[in-house]
Amino acid sequence: MNHATLASNPLVADLAALADPVRLRLLALLEREELGVGELAEVVQLPQPTVSRHLKALAAQGWVVSRTERTSNRYRFAAGELGAGAAALWEVARRETDGWPALGQDRLRLARLLAERRPTGESFFAGAAAEWERLRGELYGERFTEAALAALLPADWTVADLACGAGTVSARLAPHVARVVAVDNSPEMLAAARRRLAGRRNVELHAGDLAALPLPDGGCDAALMLLALTHVEEPAAALAEMARILRPGGRAVVVDLLAHDREAFRRQLGQKWPGFTPRGLGALLTRAGLGAVRVAPLSPEPAAKGPALLLATAVRRSPSPRTPRGPSPRGERTSR
Repeated sequence: MNHATLASNPLVADLAALADPVRLRLLALLEREELGVGELAEVVQLPQPTVSRHLKALAAQGWVVSRTERTSNRYRFAAGELGAGAAALWEVARRETDGWPALGQDRLRLARLLAERRPTGESFFAGAAAEWERLRGELYGERFTEAALAALLPADWTVADLACGAGTVSARLAPHVARVVAVDNSPEMLAAARRRLAGRRNVELHAGDLAALPLPDGGCDAALMLLALTHVEEPAAALAEMARILRPGGRAVVVDLLAHDREAFRRQLGQKWPGFTPRGLGALLTRAGLGAVRVAPLSPEPAAKGPALLLATAVRRSPSPRTPRGPSPRGERTSR
């Protein structure tokens, strides 16, 4: 069999059509939902021309079909039109890619996109509710919601802002609690935080590493660690320190990246870890001496270009053993 004959073989053509991670991601999405090019581009975070090029290749091999809706095309996975060989090949591809971090990220963004779709023929009141959400933001901004939620914190609490960066979170917490203890290992970040927090008498700034916090045992009612854990050499040591500074019953909150496979993104931001799975982060929190652990992905914001995030909460259940204090790990700069 010569090369030309091989190239025209249906199996070879199907293998070629699937020999790209982006096409596999698109098919996984279209198997779940009929979507337009713009929607697909938003979910996979790629330019529309790139998505269109991949859809054209998939359509040429019969993997997707489209229909025209007004002035645009909507695509769906052609499950019913696939031959036996292609269907079997897709089962293998689906099984082998099931654990891909990119597919998990895509599913989160798809869920957010579908939740924001307006159903056709919606009632006047449903439309008015959606319009009110937009108008409320235009008239009053968004921070009042954040302030209302922060006001739920007990006013006599001491809260630690770990890897505080330029002090954005500390500034928003300070009006609502008795004391904020902010820690960062970057002199530049601490200088920016001092400027931002000038005049806030209930905020203390400390230079220190997450794996060796310059804070006493059990002195905090709550501790936050936002977008920092992916930057540390030893996440387990940082979480053990977080647990150490909490009083029994104190609350820990961690926000960081959901596991992803965007290696260029990781290198660009100097991150040591490509995010965490909910199960993996939960296990780290438990081993740190924290209980009532809850970890869940956050719904991605429409304008966000980075990987999806997850939120973890936990409670200090008992004094945790002190971690060995060796040399402080490098590379813990935060990105707020």
